[in-house]
Amino acid sequence: MIGRRTLLTALATTPVLSGDAVTTTATPAAAAEPASNTALYADPTWTEGVHWGRRSRRHLIDDQSRTDRAPFLRSTVIAPHGGGIEGGTSELCLAIAGYDPADLTPTPVAGPVHDFWMFEGLMSSGNGALHVTSTHCDDTIARSLCAGSLNVLSLHGCNPEHAGLEPGAAAVLVGGLNSTFRQYLTEEFTAAGIRAVTASGEEEIAGIDPDNICNRTLLGMGAQLEMTTALRTAMFAPGKNTVADRATNLLPSFWTFTAATRRAIDRVEAGQTVL
Repeated sequence: MIGRRTLLTALATTPVLSGDAVTTTATPAAAAEPASNTALYADPTWTEGVHWGRRSRRHLIDDQSRTDRAPFLRSTVIAPHGGGIEGGTSELCLAIAGYDPADLTPTPVAGPVHDFWMFEGLMSSGNGALHVTSTHCDDTIARSLCAGSLNVLSLHGCNPEHAGLEPGAAAVLVGGLNSTFRQYLTEEFTAAGIRAVTASGEEEIAGIDPDNICNRTLLGMGAQLEMTTALRTAMFAPGKNTVADRATNLLPSFWTFTAATRRAIDRVEAGQTVL
């Protein structure tokens, strides 16, 4: 049987384009959700660059001085189900990390820039079959980035019904084990006019499992955002909610959400001393 989150993400999937051309690759037959990223990568059913892809950036720490200190990046932003799996999370991952989703230029130029990682579905449909539960995310780069960060923010998409909300609700559910990070996120979303709800109930949506990739940090805790379909859809121009078009068709609500999230990250970083 397909897992609940696999079904959830399949329902939320939008048509997907890969690169500059339409991806017409059909979904190979899949009996169940992949047991892990490792299992998915080893499965000959799926091909990197055709069915799925990965993007990431780790910033250089170059400290060769005995008297001065190089800056240490405290936070990493991840989208474990990007591309066509949970639409819009790739673009938000890049923007929150500090990059324009269209061309990866820093935005704002002097603004915060964080490490990032994402796994993306590239098929024309059926990308939900690529969904790997967050507690089973064992991608080497993802694990490495998270393990070397004080904070991890993991971005996800959900249907409101599966999150315990009314049908069509536009909201973000805030979870994870870092209670201070959760508080700041909730406060900043609320101040920006975005409906924020404390994630509870199902462990995966709440992000409270220590094995959840968002909690695999230096502190053993992080934050997770589950954004409903309506909230994400409203961030992109009508008819442009595809992998090829989303990045260049961002509506003001996209940047409002991005700015609120960045402020929360800034606040949690301000209270963290790097020895």
